[in-house]
Amino acid sequence: MTDIRYSKLAANLRRSEIRELLKLTRTPDTISFGGGLPDPRIFPYKAVEEASILAIREKGSMALQYSPTEGEPFFKEQIVDYCKRQGETVRAEELMIVSSSQQAIDLLGRIFIDAGDPIIIERPCYVGTLQAFRAYGADFHGINMDDDGIIPEELEQKVLALIKVGRKPKFVYIIPDFQNPSGINLSLERRKEILRLASRHDLLLIEDSPYRELRFEGELLPSLYELDNEQRVVQLKTFSKVFTPGFRIGWIAAPVQIIDKLVMAKQGADLCTSAYTSLISAYLMRDGHLEKQIEISKKMYSQKAKVMLEALEEYMPKLDGLRWSKPDGGMFLWVRLPEKMDTIELLKEAVEEKVAFVIGSSFYTDGSGKNEMRLNYSYPSEDQIREGIRRLGNLVRKRANMPLSA
Repeated sequence: MTDIRYSKLAANLRRSEIRELLKLTRTPDTISFGGGLPDPRIFPYKAVEEASILAIREKGSMALQYSPTEGEPFFKEQIVDYCKRQGETVRAEELMIVSSSQQAIDLLGRIFIDAGDPIIIERPCYVGTLQAFRAYGADFHGINMDDDGIIPEELEQKVLALIKVGRKPKFVYIIPDFQNPSGINLSLERRKEILRLASRHDLLLIEDSPYRELRFEGELLPSLYELDNEQRVVQLKTFSKVFTPGFRIGWIAAPVQIIDKLVMAKQGADLCTSAYTSLISAYLMRDGHLEKQIEISKKMYSQKAKVMLEALEEYMPKLDGLRWSKPDGGMFLWVRLPEKMDTIELLKEAVEEKVAFVIGSSFYTDGSGKNEMRLNYSYPSEDQIREGIRRLGNLVRKRANMPLSA
């Protein structure tokens, strides 16, 4: 075999542990709490079929052609209208269509990160972001979270420490709404404080917002993008969590000068996002199907979250240090086991018991989180949730030398 000489970037690439775990969801007898998958039983099959016909019938020549890199104008118009209905103001020229928000994350890494650049993230942080930014050589600086989200005092201390040594962060990356993996929601006061902090230190904020609309009850908190009046927030949105992941479509809202750089980066990546999928998405948005799907998802995921929380109370043993988040939106909750328990070892046993989760250390850059795990409740059925948590509870009981649940 020839001598294969990979790039330095290729040396930074790692397989996604979550993507590997997703293979287990295709095994019928395994209960998977691993991926962030929507429940396929509520996919809007009929609406998608009708929108597909409309896209061909009314805009067929555009649907089957290359699209502008910035995105199909008709789709961008519908996004502007949708954002207005969600309480946000964005102009079409401040939007770029992407192949879901994962591509947006990668493109932001491409235009902002040089090897060794400091960036600030939450602890824990979405593993797909770590995977993308690590490839560009990012120097990660994690900030702890509590029940109200990322802690502003710790964030400012870290920013000041980096500035002091001449290493101002390139940006701060945050998932403010029902954060992945923790399920935590950033409080309104902290949203305002982070924007004030960003203004004081002239920081760029990346707001990843895939779950915002999936709030189970009450009013949505204003997004960072909505609260920002200094054009220092870049917002990422996707169809994957609120509609269907199979579309692989989303958008970036950002100041025009940043959009311009992103367009150039995207041209080198894939030229453009599918015009066909974009136009289908546009008709779905225009005709109100996105909002309908969000309401259906909220109702189902709220019930599933309730079932998982009840099952945790019933089947998990009462141990010092064992606790979990109680999300009021999104798709995930976060479990912390007693410090001496290792979820890597637990996962090996769990797979044998036909139940899967994501180990906590996947969401950290410093080896932390070995006693933590992320559980997804949107994909499995209610019966699977109860049985899966029972199996996990017994594994924890076994490690704690306690009687098993029936």
